[in-house]
Amino acid sequence: MIKIYNTLTRQKEEFQPLEAGKVKMYVCGPTVYNYIHIGNARSSIAFDTIRRYFEYRGYEVNYVSNFTDVDDKIIKAAKELQITASEVAERFIAAFKEDTKALNIKEATMNPRVMEHIPDIIEFVQVLMDKGFAYESNGDVYYRTRKFKDYGKLSDQSIDELEIGASKRTGSEQAQKEDPLDFALWKKAKEGEISWDSPWGAGRPGWHIECSVMATKHLGDTIDIHGGGQDLEFPHHENEIAQSEAKTGHPFANYWMHNGFVTVGETQEKMSKSLGNFVTVHEMIQKVDPQVLRFFMATTQYRRPICYSAKTLKEAENNLQKLKTALENAQFRYDQAQATLADDQQQLTELAKLETQFVSEMDDDFNAANGITVAYELAKWLNVYANQEVVSKAVLQQAISQLQAWLAVFGIEFSQELLAEDIEALIEERNQARKERNFARSDEIRDLLKEQGIILEDTAQGTRWRKA
Repeated sequence: MIKIYNTLTRQKEEFQPLEAGKVKMYVCGPTVYNYIHIGNARSSIAFDTIRRYFEYRGYEVNYVSNFTDVDDKIIKAAKELQITASEVAERFIAAFKEDTKALNIKEATMNPRVMEHIPDIIEFVQVLMDKGFAYESNGDVYYRTRKFKDYGKLSDQSIDELEIGASKRTGSEQAQKEDPLDFALWKKAKEGEISWDSPWGAGRPGWHIECSVMATKHLGDTIDIHGGGQDLEFPHHENEIAQSEAKTGHPFANYWMHNGFVTVGETQEKMSKSLGNFVTVHEMIQKVDPQVLRFFMATTQYRRPICYSAKTLKEAENNLQKLKTALENAQFRYDQAQATLADDQQQLTELAKLETQFVSEMDDDFNAANGITVAYELAKWLNVYANQEVVSKAVLQQAISQLQAWLAVFGIEFSQELLAEDIEALIEERNQARKERNFARSDEIRDLLKEQGIILEDTAQGTRWRKA
């Protein structure tokens, strides 16, 4: 049984989906005004790994993650780049998709955008106004925070504690609110900014309202899981709960999940654009194998911080190479193995025990650190077994498939290696091409094998091959 640490209750709970065998999951996506940095990528990788594990356990996952394509930062970028806000969004949505594809992050079931949901947002806000949860003030619309009796339940803060912080805010916006705690649902248009017509005048959505609208529209009034970074717990997710539950009268999400930060330096400072201590994924994957970066991020339990450094990245690279080598050696031995052996059942039982252990670790709030430790144990077992004088195809096939499936949970999928029989067939074709003086095809086959790490040696006794 999968257990999830629920931020709302601050304890691990057994996962009980709304619909048997299915998961409705909403994860807050990026504001697309620039390239994502590896701190942003942490959230995408963490929840992709969680999604993949659900699928490994047989669930069908409806994974929705939005693009915020209208926002103060996007408007600012549009002015600096002298293009429209829509053009900024399109540029960096394309960049996000390119970078996440390199990291082997599966595409969401759906990526809704704010600009596509303006009528839905206006309708949502109007319902809140009709219920007395929102009010208009000089073209802006605000949410009456105090009217929602459970405000603060996600971040575990009392309304009095929040009031102390809010009372220190100043400015013209604060002056037009009924209460310092109230937050914007709709913002009055400023000159030269992108805007839409509404019952309250020209304007655009506030940040928090968009996720409430898109999550409930595409997944229903109540969803199984809502996820995002720890920095979104308050105020973004707190406000989403207030808006959504005030409108629908139902719990918004049954499980709230938040991933830890990526930290840098000796002080382990959070990586962020505002602090200027970030490295973009776009830059990083020009220098580092994207698979190594993915492995580095995916194999830490999602709630834990990740300390990024050249040293920790190198450790991940070395560990990934060990797993790859174990698979390569086992695949090589497979073609030399016998179909079955007398002790197959004993060996398969050992593999089944490791499978049980892997599932047990990952079921415990997706503990990737412990899960990958079991994968290392399987790789070690596989190395020992594959080096025996006589091995079984049945056992090797099970062990290889098992390790590949586990690594796929972490987003690691090695390219299929050529089997020995395939290599021999290509060598035979090359020999025939040489007899027919088709040297172009002969060279093509040699180059193809070289790309796969296979070196050919032409000798008096015939052509031999070895791994580079």
